[in-house]
Amino acid sequence: MITRITGKLLDLDTDTNAVQLEAGALVYEVLVPGYCISDLSAHRNANVTLYCLEVYESSGSIGGNLTPLLIGFPAAADKAFFARFIKVKGIGIRKALRALTRPLADIAYAIEDGDAKLLATLPEIGKRTAEQVIAELKGKLSDFASAPTARPHQAATPATDAQREALEILLQLGERRSEAEELLDRAADTFADPPTTDQLVAAAYKLKAGSV
Repeated sequence: MITRITGKLLDLDTDTNAVQLEAGALVYEVLVPGYCISDLSAHRNANVTLYCLEVYESSGSIGGNLTPLLIGFPAAADKAFFARFIKVKGIGIRKALRALTRPLADIAYAIEDGDAKLLATLPEIGKRTAEQVIAELKGKLSDFASAPTARPHQAATPATDAQREALEILLQLGERRSEAEELLDRAADTFADPPTTDQLVAAAYKLKAGSV
């Protein structure tokens, strides 16, 4: 089983997300997710390392052949995320490769946040599939969502005990994490002295209602 491969990037097909890697006397075809196509395209004729997952694709017919596929990722954590993602009902290997066009930390954060709207913007992931992804994976991807990948829409994590307690209260009241974090971040700026948990919660809801 091939778990990692380092070789010279000879070619890249953006239509099929397939790259050709020359490793020694052999040339391997490796399928990669959409989010890493742009980066790999800048490394033609250079050595790259991909963490690999070997799978078999069925032709779908009774007695049909199984075709071996080699799927590559720029990091071991990306490989682990993909292995979980393709277990969702309705998402196969090819569909996942085409759908994952954003940084995986963004996608994991959206799943943990229950953000079906963002997930539905991914290729081939409509509203129903986005809800299915959240139903099956929410609460299981926090380790990926906390990865240090750029997420400009994400507010800073609350730093004080009062902010952390206020965040938990807002989440229990049904607020989405990303919106609750943003509200609390803005609410904290409205106080001259460090606010209490209750003051933060009240200020957050005033901001949400547009009264501040």
